Amino acid sequence: MGNTRSETLSIEQKLEQDRKLILDAESPGAKLKAFLRLSGPGWLQSAITLGGGSLAGGLFLGHMAGYSAMWVQPFAMLMGVIMLSAIGYVTLSTGERPFNAINRHINPVLGWGWIIATMLANMVWCMPQFGLGTAAMQENLGVPDTDGWRLVATGMLAIIAGAVVWFYNTGSKGIQIFEIIIKTMVAIIVLSFVGVVLALALAGDLPWGRIFSGLIPDFRLLFSPAATLMESIDTVPGMGAQFWHDYVVGAQRDRMITVAATAVGINMTFLLPYSMLARKWDKDFRGMAIFDIVTALFLPFIVVTACIVIASSHQLHNQPAPGLLNETDEAGEVVVADPGVIDRFERLLGNRVLWELRESEPEMYSQMAEDPEQLAAVVAERRAALSDEELRIAAIVIDRDAWDLARALEPLTGSVVAQYVFGLGVLGVALSTLVILMVINGFAFSEIFGKPGSLFYNRLGALVVLIIGAVGSLTLWQDEARYFLVVPTSVFGMMLAPIAYIAFFAMMNNPKLMGDYIPTGGRRLLWNSLMGLAVAFAVVAASLALWSQDRTFPGTSIETRHLGIAVILVLVALATVIHVKRRKSAEKSTG
Repeated sequence: MGNTRSETLSIEQKLEQDRKLILDAESPGAKLKAFLRLSGPGWLQSAITLGGGSLAGGLFLGHMAGYSAMWVQPFAMLMGVIMLSAIGYVTLSTGERPFNAINRHINPVLGWGWIIATMLANMVWCMPQFGLGTAAMQENLGVPDTDGWRLVATGMLAIIAGAVVWFYNTGSKGIQIFEIIIKTMVAIIVLSFVGVVLALALAGDLPWGRIFSGLIPDFRLLFSPAATLMESIDTVPGMGAQFWHDYVVGAQRDRMITVAATAVGINMTFLLPYSMLARKWDKDFRGMAIFDIVTALFLPFIVVTACIVIASSHQLHNQPAPGLLNETDEAGEVVVADPGVIDRFERLLGNRVLWELRESEPEMYSQMAEDPEQLAAVVAERRAALSDEELRIAAIVIDRDAWDLARALEPLTGSVVAQYVFGLGVLGVALSTLVILMVINGFAFSEIFGKPGSLFYNRLGALVVLIIGAVGSLTLWQDEARYFLVVPTSVFGMMLAPIAYIAFFAMMNNPKLMGDYIPTGGRRLLWNSLMGLAVAFAVVAASLALWSQDRTFPGTSIETRHLGIAVILVLVALATVIHVKRRKSAEKSTG
């Protein structure tokens, strides 16, 4: 008991020292020095942002859109930083726990929607972390690529992550050593991508004009292929050009949504305020919080993701995947692709043939659809007749696996070392992201049950997300490249983001909640203009993500996007009813 009391006193003394450091810093130079010394939660945000989603998302984006998409991640992060800064301002001004504050002052539909959406995002985003980790072990680090070993690798990841979170707050020496190892592994891959860009720059191999022009936002990429891919599509004869145009636009858009969702996801909007409250920060730390977000999150993210997109664009964009076009290596041997890559290649070409059958011969397609063997025979026959141009564009846009993505590091390390550096780095990224997602879910569970800081509920929430993530990674999307798991899960995550953005926009403008700290005059106009832009961005991105979900539920004609729209309408109606009832109740009490 005595130790706990002395630790509490020590924390409070440290807090007051930090406060005095900020308040005594009058000149800009002194404030900068104080802020640098106290930087903290922003680095925690950076740890999850520079995780598996941003790494794989940047690689896939560079592969599909090339240098023309350099602007996407900085733009998405800028919108996220605006909202995180607002969240920090609201939280530190009021000192209230955001979940309770939203429920009491705004609308419980938004509050519960925010925390449930955060937990859903944690559970869904855990799946690709297992996919990234197992793919790194099996495709880059030499673990046998069999289902049995994949199960073993998934179990190892789950046990390690579970043990770390279980003992996270105990101060165990082993956990500290683990954190040092993981940070080293992540640093290796981050520095490697920076090194690739430096090596390419020194060799004069980078088209700086195209890179800098790619930093200018070009929203046409949402509806049209990158110009470099369009040149390849234009060579395709007949109806095929339309199929590849639409396929590339859809894939390009999904990757743009992926990097937007992983720049600032809804679970990050949950992590930030609670990490600040855990440090007992208050209104005196508002400037520090914004500085922390910009320097520890925004700037490192921009540099690292830019290097990832540049490296991926240079090595993978508009380049066919090896082994699909009967090419030969330096020794004159025919290159053979991995069986999984070949399966995805053939499935993609089969979808191309089915598309043409549906478009040009709908009656014939309807008849053959009732006879799968006949349909398969026709598809195989027409697949064999596809032009070389179509085979090439298919080999260019096919989803890449870990082995191919590791090629982005070859200019720095060579082909052999690249696989091990990439594998170790990705394994570290996957583990660190997995641990943080579990920690966030633990926070969410303790908030839901009204037990903030409870070790039991923190561990329970972490265990739930761990189990769902592990099982989901082993059972869902089995026919896809495991790295590609990041794309569908991030698209789902993007659909949830507007809940948080709208909730904190409403909080910033609520006089009852903000009291004397509500922005006024020009400051209010500036905050609302910036937050309004961020909310609009989140809503548009979420709408695109939702509308892309056109798969139907088995045995029905109901598309997943229609179900999503129905859920949104129900939530809006429920929120409206509660708002009207609260308003009438308030009018009665004042009347």
